[in-house]
Amino acid sequence: MRAYMKDVAPFLGIRAGERRRALHSAWHDLEPPDSDQLGEACLALVGLREREFSYAAYDLIARYLDAADETFLIEFMQDLLTTKPWWDTVDGLGTAGVSPLCQRYDAREIVYLWSRSGDRWLIRAAIQHQRGWKHDTDIEFVLELCHVHAMSREFFVAKAIGWALRDLARMDAQSVRRFLHEHPDLSPVAVREARRGLSTS
Repeated sequence: MRAYMKDVAPFLGIRAGERRRALHSAWHDLEPPDSDQLGEACLALVGLREREFSYAAYDLIARYLDAADETFLIEFMQDLLTTKPWWDTVDGLGTAGVSPLCQRYDAREIVYLWSRSGDRWLIRAAIQHQRGWKHDTDIEFVLELCHVHAMSREFFVAKAIGWALRDLARMDAQSVRRFLHEHPDLSPVAVREARRGLSTS
């Protein structure tokens, strides 16, 4: 597990199903936290050495998402995304917290902030912040974020663009084809993912 994650952190060696069962048991009798308690608990978890504690942080957010208020993204999520970051935690936090909270609250300014940060993981989170929104997706906004970073050769940013375009292709294939035409120098990583979406649209 450690080798697969490029030595970003040591692992306890607990598989996902076993981890989730243990967490469910541990949290079963807890009172729901407020937003600050949730954020502080997650920061404490990602501060621990082994990687499974970081996974527990996004599991905790998923369980108590309703506790997170409109300040959670800027007060806690940004630090969570950039603490010992790698694709596993950034994408896990994106699914558990970033995407649903951005949909719940007006988070456009935070997304712009992350997109302009120069941090590859915040940029990745910004580009992917509408994953799972389906037909609620603001297609033009996502394409705008992809455009800003279209010349990037950073793998994890290019991959995020590709995934975003792949998702958009299912809703608006014409816009994705136009984007590819207007960005002939787009990373092959992004182009490959976008074409996968177009092939099934």
